Amino acid sequence: MAEQINLEQVEVTFDELKHLVSERAIQGDTVLLNMGPQHPSTHGVLRLLLELDGETVINCVPDIGFLHTGVEKNMEAKTYIKAEVMTDRLDYLNTMGNNLVYCLAIEKLVDLDVPERAQVIRVMMTELQRIASHLVWLGTQALDLAAQSVFLYCFRERERILNILEMVSGQRMMTTYFRPGGLWRDVPVGFEQAVNDFVAYMGPRIDEYEDLLTENPIWIDRTKNIGVISGEDAVRWGLTGSTLRGSGVDYDIRKMYPYSGYDQYDFDVPLETGGDVYARYRVRMGEMRQSLRIIRQALDKLPYGPVRSNNRKFVPPPRSELGHSMEAVIHHFKLWTEGFPAPKESVYVAVESPRGELGVFLEGDGSPKPYRVHWRTPTFTHLQALPMLSKGHMVADLVAIIGSIDIVLGDADR
Repeated sequence: MAEQINLEQVEVTFDELKHLVSERAIQGDTVLLNMGPQHPSTHGVLRLLLELDGETVINCVPDIGFLHTGVEKNMEAKTYIKAEVMTDRLDYLNTMGNNLVYCLAIEKLVDLDVPERAQVIRVMMTELQRIASHLVWLGTQALDLAAQSVFLYCFRERERILNILEMVSGQRMMTTYFRPGGLWRDVPVGFEQAVNDFVAYMGPRIDEYEDLLTENPIWIDRTKNIGVISGEDAVRWGLTGSTLRGSGVDYDIRKMYPYSGYDQYDFDVPLETGGDVYARYRVRMGEMRQSLRIIRQALDKLPYGPVRSNNRKFVPPPRSELGHSMEAVIHHFKLWTEGFPAPKESVYVAVESPRGELGVFLEGDGSPKPYRVHWRTPTFTHLQALPMLSKGHMVADLVAIIGSIDIVLGDADR
């Protein structure tokens, strides 16, 4: 029997504690263990309060907030355009996607058009970002389960994507490349060739990952029938993205509520019915292939033309005008120092991030600063299902389960 718990040493009161753990823990028949907040397999600064019977998880209580940055309130203190740089700091593996959903919300709020070339480039960049995010997921998931080679291969491929992000934005991660009304600037010479080379290179690499893992008996043993959730339960818990589709639910925002012209692309939504860690792995492998398929189509249809709206009320003038037009300089100065007003209305826009539904609720009050900014992030939602997913499994299985829902704590602590 475990040593009797001294409740005076527990940070919560008895009444609070009894709602978190079973009566057996209060009596000392099971063990309470902190996993984190600094633990390599929690994929961020996350504390898990585990109740264990030996090595079996009886209960798992997620404790978030260690990475809280107050991003939403800080965005409300800035003008709409200046607040965008903070979106990169949320899900730092999906910076392009964060930029996109925030820009879409502004464009919906103020009724701002986006040129077709900018729309196609947005799709291309967000799909590259999706592959990069899935590569980090696959590499770290494999590393957690002791497959070190896959981790090295995934980060090798991710470097190619980060080089493309740097080519277009000047930054490898915190890009802020999308802007309300279009893009910061057009893609440079060599962009199309770099993307085309990556698409040709990446397909065989995915085959290589699957050769290493999909039929690997150790990988199967560590992932099949682990962290199972049915499609009905996944919907009840509000799960989205690959986690939901791994339980057989066909829901992808790019298909259900197309944005940025996704309805013009031919792609499939990978589905698995196992609802376990292995099924979620198979879905993400399929999603990387579909992202390559979308990028190929975007390359083929990339039109010539402007990449920013001509609506000068919301979009700064071209850089080329600043050298010979005082009006352009004044316009540029006022737009960046004062911002632009938005109507007293509210909008909600959602996109399909690598982790699931990423939404922004944006409310204006007639001033150049948003009255309310609120993010609906998939990590925050998925963490709530962790107790159900992990119950009855071993501690070693908990590591696989955490990785399988693909959490990023910057996505949860806002």
